[in-house]
Amino acid sequence: MYEPIRTKSVHTMADPTGPAAAHGPTRSREQELDIRLAGHLTALLTVTDELRVLTPSPDLDDAARRLAARITHLRGGDAPLRAVPTVVVTDPSRIRALHQRAHMLAGQALVVASSRDDPESTTLASARLHAHEAARTA
Repeated sequence: MYEPIRTKSVHTMADPTGPAAAHGPTRSREQELDIRLAGHLTALLTVTDELRVLTPSPDLDDAARRLAARITHLRGGDAPLRAVPTVVVTDPSRIRALHQRAHMLAGQALVVASSRDDPESTTLASARLHAHEAARTA
């Protein structure tokens, strides 16, 4: 009634000593969290730089400096790439949208920093979260 299967199933477990074993995970969980945290902080830095152009303030300048320093530390000395915004549109809805985006990115960074047990990044992300929440609701 049924014909027997003649080929190996793609769903069977691979031989742990075979050639596929060399293609396993190459980074530890901590390294993956470092990469993810650096990515969230870099995105937050980009939004912060844009806000600095639209609404200059010492608080945003200090935040950008601290974010860049933390990213450099997480990347092992590689400074983050930074772009200078070219279009200056001071529309209040755009500024609110940027604060909303920064708030979301700071929240994501806070989650990763907490799971990584990194007090410096947790403090930085938390401070940015509160600052953007205050600016968003003002």
